[in-house]
Amino acid sequence: MTGRTGPLAGVRVIELAAQGPLPLAATLLADNGAEVIRIDRPGVPDRLDPASDVFGRSRRTVVLDLKDPRGVAALREMVASADVLLEGFRPGVLERMGLDPADLLAAHPALVVGRMTGWGQDGPLALAAGHDINYLGLTGLLDAIGEPGRAPVPPLNLVADYGGGGMILAFGVVCAVMRARATGEGEIIDAAMVDGAAYLGALFYGLAERDVWGERGTNTIDGGAHFYRAYETADGRWLTVGAIEPVFYAALLRVLGIDPADAPQRDKARWPELSALFAAAFAERSQSEWLQAFDGVDACVAPAMTLRDAASHPHMAARGVLRRVGGHLQPAPVPRYARESLDEAHAARAQGSDTRFVLSGLGWSEERIDGLVVAGVAVVAEEEHADV
Repeated sequence: MTGRTGPLAGVRVIELAAQGPLPLAATLLADNGAEVIRIDRPGVPDRLDPASDVFGRSRRTVVLDLKDPRGVAALREMVASADVLLEGFRPGVLERMGLDPADLLAAHPALVVGRMTGWGQDGPLALAAGHDINYLGLTGLLDAIGEPGRAPVPPLNLVADYGGGGMILAFGVVCAVMRARATGEGEIIDAAMVDGAAYLGALFYGLAERDVWGERGTNTIDGGAHFYRAYETADGRWLTVGAIEPVFYAALLRVLGIDPADAPQRDKARWPELSALFAAAFAERSQSEWLQAFDGVDACVAPAMTLRDAASHPHMAARGVLRRVGGHLQPAPVPRYARESLDEAHAARAQGSDTRFVLSGLGWSEERIDGLVVAGVAVVAEEEHADV
């Protein structure tokens, strides 16, 4: 992972191992050229076969015991040569470890410290446990997702964890690094999933305030409209329909063989009836037959691929959206640049694969490293490979 290319080449990031959004943020930075070094804890086994861990790819891994002052001292030396420190502990934990961000910035004024939490660094719930569903629930957005009269449906952990958490953190880090390089002034970033999720839901707060957003599952883009939902085909597969604009809706009706007079698009009282009409029509043919019928027609119709077969779709394959990394299917680095060529992702490595290499890079002697290894403060994987 030396000599990386990409817009963030030359940015060094220290990532304190965590779950959920923080490793997503670190992976985004790594995929875009940053040198990321993850600090893992001793005695915590890899949750996955390392090569299949998409959010562990393209970075080095060092195992240090941060409950031991010698491990904290080693981390401090690593931070001294870094641009960014990422952590995902509850508020106050980093301070109790002897790594108060304010002290770190006092010693390294251009450092950027990215802090990822669910509830934020302050507020009544700051110290409470939680997961994506809890953060999303508090924002009001979870209540808007699902079918009318039934329980809200969690949209996987895409909204609070990954969108509102990891991606917002990565954006904040890039902004802060840009300013630090221009002014020499670092930053402490309070990235909270509840904040980021609320930001993603900005449109819907406005709609609700104007009383134009109704019960979940009864609105235009939440599955309530017959022209914006998924329909099952004769072979048990699904098609997505998003024919919001009149021109696309007209094209949809033509292919379905439905008279426009029998399917007024904006008559909301008839949406349930028309949804049933569309469902019956789509159930008459297989997914492939419908795709052939809609081929070349701008009706905003596309297949709902499964996770296992998405890579085989011609468009996905042509763009290489999903690729093999270490033998496992993973998304390709994003975004794409006209002038930059991002490196191919490297499969995640076993914890501690780079402990000796990274500490040696700090100017540490073999004797000093061996002393930490013998004491159990640092862990070296059985096989280290520096050239990755």
